[in-house]
Amino acid sequence: MDAAGPASDSIRRDSQGDPRSTPGKLALRSLAARSDRKGLVRLGGHLAMLTATGCLLLWSRGTLWVVPALFAHGVVLVFLFAPLHETIHRTAFRRRALNDAVARAAGFLLLLPADYFRCFHLEHHRFTQDRARDPELAGRPLTSRIGYLHHVSGLPYWRERIATTWRHARGSVTERYVPAPRRPAIVREARWHLAGYALAAAASLAAGSTLLLWLWVIPALVGQPFLRLYLLAEHSGCPEVPDMLANSRTTLSNAAVRLLCWNMNLHSAHHAYPALPFHALPAADRLLAPQIALRSRGYAAVQRVIWARLGAESAR
Repeated sequence: MDAAGPASDSIRRDSQGDPRSTPGKLALRSLAARSDRKGLVRLGGHLAMLTATGCLLLWSRGTLWVVPALFAHGVVLVFLFAPLHETIHRTAFRRRALNDAVARAAGFLLLLPADYFRCFHLEHHRFTQDRARDPELAGRPLTSRIGYLHHVSGLPYWRERIATTWRHARGSVTERYVPAPRRPAIVREARWHLAGYALAAAASLAAGSTLLLWLWVIPALVGQPFLRLYLLAEHSGCPEVPDMLANSRTTLSNAAVRLLCWNMNLHSAHHAYPALPFHALPAADRLLAPQIALRSRGYAAVQRVIWARLGAESAR
C-alpha cells in the first residue's frame, strides 16, 4: 500500500496561488458534476475484482494458495467501504436512488448500515478533529503500541458494530448526531440488517454450505486490518484545527490502492470539498496542492510515523 518516497510527511502551506480565491472556487465548482456512467464503471471494476478474487479463493481451497487468495479477497471486500463512503455522500452517481441502493448493499456486507453511517460521517465532516464533537474521536485515543495493534486487528470495529446495531434494533438510538426524526428509520434499518444476517445464516445451515464463510465472513475478518491501517492515515497525527486542508492527510500511493479506495487517498481535497465526486479528486488535488498541509509518501510511511510517535509517548 506504499508509494516510493521518503518515510515522512511533507508539510507545505504556500501563500501563493490560493485555489480558494474566486477563480479557484470556480475551477473547483466545475469539477462537481456527478456521473452515473463513471460511477457504474468504477463500481463494475470493483465488483469484477471481487468476483475474480472470490473465484481464486474457491479454486485454491485445499492448497497453500488459499492464504494469499484469502487476503486478496478480504482486502477487496472490506474496501467496499469506498463505494459506501462515496454513496452516503451521494456523489458516486447522479441519481439519488442509485446512490442509496449501492450504499445499502455495501453497508449490509460491512455491518455498517448506510443511514446510520451517513449521520455519523456527516457529523465527522462538520466537526473534523474537534475532540468534543467529532464522532471518530469518541472513545480513548491511541496512546500505546499495544492499543494500536488492538485497533488495527479490527476487533474493536466488529465489537462496536455488533453492539450498536443490536442496540439500535432494540429501539435505543441515543447518538446525539442522529436527529430525532431519523431515529425510527435507524431502528428499522438495524432490524432489517439483523433479519438479513439471520436469513443468510439459516439458508447456509439448511443447505449445508460454507460458501458464506469462505466468501464473506472469514475474508471480512482477514481484510479488516488493512482497512483500519488505511483509515488511520486520514487524520491520525493531523492538527486538531478547523482548517480542512490542515486537519486531513493526503497520502500518495500506487494505482491499485487508488483504484480500491476510489481516489479517497486524496483525503484533504475530499474534506475541503466533500461535494466533489471521486473522479474529480485528482484534478481537485492538483488545484489545492499549494494549500494542503500534510502529504505523505505512502501508507507504510504514515504507519511508521504513527508507530514512532506512539513509542515516544509510551517512553515518557
